[in-house]
Amino acid sequence: MKRRRTTALAVATAAAVTTLLTGCGALDKAMDCVKTADAIATSVGKLQQAVSTASNDVTQIEESLNSISTELGNLKDTTDNADLSKAVDDLTKGVDSVRTAVKNGDTTPDIAPITDAAAEIGKVCTPG
Repeated sequence: MKRRRTTALAVATAAAVTTLLTGCGALDKAMDCVKTADAIATSVGKLQQAVSTASNDVTQIEESLNSISTELGNLKDTTDNADLSKAVDDLTKGVDSVRTAVKNGDTTPDIAPITDAAAEIGKVCTPG
């Protein structure tokens, strides 16, 4: 009888630890999302600054786009949320569009699609 209780306790403990570890994985994923959204917001702020300056610093625009692309890579690999996936796709399209415009000589590209998608990522990734 004692052996059965010990076995039952061991099974229950293993199940609880598994649940806890699974929850930690979800928490880690959520924290990564928040950190990535913050990094994207910072890069978008730099992009806005680069586009709005009198000199329209193309180098800074490219650096900001590269930073955003790097962070997007982090989100693409970890998302299973449909809203986040859509925002990531929208942001990717916006970055590609601005990158093309800058390569074609436009030093004042429309970055509204980037700022809108970045804001959506921030909303989806921020708890509550």
